[in-house]
Amino acid sequence: MTRLKEKRPHDEPARLRRGFGGLAVLGVILVIAGLVGLIYTAAATLTTMVLFGWLLLIGGVVGLLHAVLSRGDNFFWLAVVVAALNIAAGVVILRTPDAAAEALTMFAALLFLTGGIFRLVGSVVVRGPQFGWTLVQGAFGLLLGALVLATWPSSSKYVIGCFVSLALLFDGLGLIATGYGGRRIVRMVSEQLAEEEYPPPGTKPVQPE
Repeated sequence: MTRLKEKRPHDEPARLRRGFGGLAVLGVILVIAGLVGLIYTAAATLTTMVLFGWLLLIGGVVGLLHAVLSRGDNFFWLAVVVAALNIAAGVVILRTPDAAAEALTMFAALLFLTGGIFRLVGSVVVRGPQFGWTLVQGAFGLLLGALVLATWPSSSKYVIGCFVSLALLFDGLGLIATGYGGRRIVRMVSEQLAEEEYPPPGTKPVQPE
């Protein structure tokens, strides 16, 4: 009979360090992608719209297949309509990504405007403990929406790509910080456990009570 190998206690910290190292590597890739997107914002906008169109198309096809397989469900026609709308939106975005970017930029600008107005009005009316911060957020959203609308439709060539690139950049920085901090914590815990298991010469081991 073959004897099962017991997992050594030092394998788990090594596995955790590799996992956190993988997170850090993924963060570096996202940071590089974000920086490249900030340099080539027009290409980043076009790539984002194409990926968004394919996601809608694939999601619509999957949703339609799921609706057909579960056609006895009460929400069958609703699922079919939603899937058909996703497929149609995906096809339109893939055929005219520039027009889709213009429409999405307009929608984002209107969201910034309405959000900024609501924050400004809410901060003035409520005057809570975060009054100043909410006021600054509302003013920034209002200003950003106005700037995007003032330069629309030319702003649609770089707004979406800039936002997506910034999201990739900050997500990558967060993953790098998480990976580095996790590896450091695992190393500190491993060293502490090693000192407790193999104390240096001349020290008395701690006796459990």
